[in-house]
Amino acid sequence: MTERPSISFHKSATPEAGTVVLFTDETLALGPSAATLGIAELFAKAAATAEFKGKSLSVLDLLAPANAAFDRLVVVGLGKAATLAELDWARLGGVIIAALRKGESALLFAERPDGTAISPDQLADIGLGAVLRAYTFDRYKSKKNGEANGNGAATKPPASLGIITPDASKAKKVWASRSAVADGAILARDLVNEPANVLGPVEFAEKAAALEALGVTIETLTEKQMKKLGMRALLGVAQGSVRPPRLVAMRWNGSKSKDKPIAFVGKGVVFDTGGISIKPAGGMEDMKGDMGGAAAVVGLMHALAARDAKVNAIGIIGIVENMPDGNAQRPGDIVEAASGVTIEVINTDAEGRLVLADALWYVQKEYEPRVIIDLATLTGAIIVALGHDHAGMFATDDALAAALSKAGEATGEKVWRMPLGAAYDKQIESKFADIKNTGGRDAGSITAAQFLKRFVTDGTAWAHLDIAGTAMGSPQSEINRSWASGWGVRLLDRLVADNYEG
Repeated sequence: MTERPSISFHKSATPEAGTVVLFTDETLALGPSAATLGIAELFAKAAATAEFKGKSLSVLDLLAPANAAFDRLVVVGLGKAATLAELDWARLGGVIIAALRKGESALLFAERPDGTAISPDQLADIGLGAVLRAYTFDRYKSKKNGEANGNGAATKPPASLGIITPDASKAKKVWASRSAVADGAILARDLVNEPANVLGPVEFAEKAAALEALGVTIETLTEKQMKKLGMRALLGVAQGSVRPPRLVAMRWNGSKSKDKPIAFVGKGVVFDTGGISIKPAGGMEDMKGDMGGAAAVVGLMHALAARDAKVNAIGIIGIVENMPDGNAQRPGDIVEAASGVTIEVINTDAEGRLVLADALWYVQKEYEPRVIIDLATLTGAIIVALGHDHAGMFATDDALAAALSKAGEATGEKVWRMPLGAAYDKQIESKFADIKNTGGRDAGSITAAQFLKRFVTDGTAWAHLDIAGTAMGSPQSEINRSWASGWGVRLLDRLVADNYEG
């Protein structure tokens, strides 16, 4: 996993070198530590000279402040501090760590200028944002200026951030949970960022199997086992590749409850050429990220296990490569899914739903979950509809949809509910089979969801998240500078924490 900055919490500290970080707001007041550090007057003069207003996420940087024991002062604006939401604290952490250099050590005196305490949860969110913002994927960069690449030892470690707070012991406990979630999101980012020649289906399955070290039970199905189960929809996608497919089931039993588990299912197409319905060459390199849903499920299962979540959860990922060789499936082929539904393949580039069809069947057959949520970089149509700020959400259960929306607002991994309805089924009716795998351009994301709905048992609470616009190439922010965002890990971890633990 990518090396990450050190985050620690302390009741007190005396800065003798390194960097000091303080908060201000639009009043340009500072907390009580400013007087102790003897920098209140210095800050006031510097703010006036720089026309610094204390606006949200703004930074005033003073190098070698006069008569100070420390080397650098960084003052970060809170803006209208009373309006700060949960995500804002993570964004502040991202801004702070971005201001630091590799190897730099900083102390944040976590005080609000108005005297209001910064809670342990808010402090842990600062740490979360710092870790996520510091993430880089540079292991394939050549050495420059004497520094090693990601496969070697860097000459300087990541920056370290010590957070000074009277609630240090409580903050450490909360941080243990947030740190696990950060590691899960980073794992998902690493998986999506890896090139497809390095991360094939077998290698991806091995990455998932590594969760055994955290107490996750792993079962990996080979191509032979999937054939016995009749998973011809998934196997049809994989048959054009020389790299064999895998299906991985990850089980975390963190609750003593006898309730049925909650299940997460991810599309894991490690590279998608489109098959015989081949994609245009421009931008095809991005299709190494067509396994963003599966990456999110692996990252989520890591987070749940690492923070010892009190929930019983199942993660299922179907892993294939979609290639156009002489053995690849053709438009017009008809395959029978494991559920017995026959599917006419109209377009081999609508492959993710074929993989999910058998994965959804399998999770219900083996585990009988009470809730199923699938994630997939499924359609370009969802990007046309929603851009890159929201994922498309399709749900059969209003309470589940509301819970996902609430978790999305809290974490910034936002969802927008899209319609489902029998009227859209007409578009996926087939002349020769039960259904066909695409309904054409109109309502493309909706007909894809209607297709998946055919493989979910009536009465099961189910949501489908189309993350094509958010898992890769999404807008960069204060907590993400990576092409792969790790989208979904924080959203679903929050969903579990708020609704299913206990």
